[in-house]
Amino acid sequence: MPSTTVTVGSSVGLHARPAALIAEAVGAAGVPVTIALPDGDPVDAGSALMIMTLGAGQGAEVVVTTDDQPTLDRIVELVASDLDA
Repeated sequence: MPSTTVTVGSSVGLHARPAALIAEAVGAAGVPVTIALPDGDPVDAGSALMIMTLGAGQGAEVVVTTDDQPTLDRIVELVASDLDA
């Protein structure tokens, strides 16, 4: 499965609002997407709660994985953005 490593851009990291926006985008895409810390277990990126369990703060690197390239590009874009701005 294709994956991309991306740096978390949100000033509060992947917490409530950013996690909810990412999970919403994954749900709208309708394809499985996982997100993980580089050496950690992947979690379902369609669940804001699971995303928040990563504890990924601003500047942390995470790996986004999915079989759908447009969805991968969109989720990577969201993770890299400051979704609290």
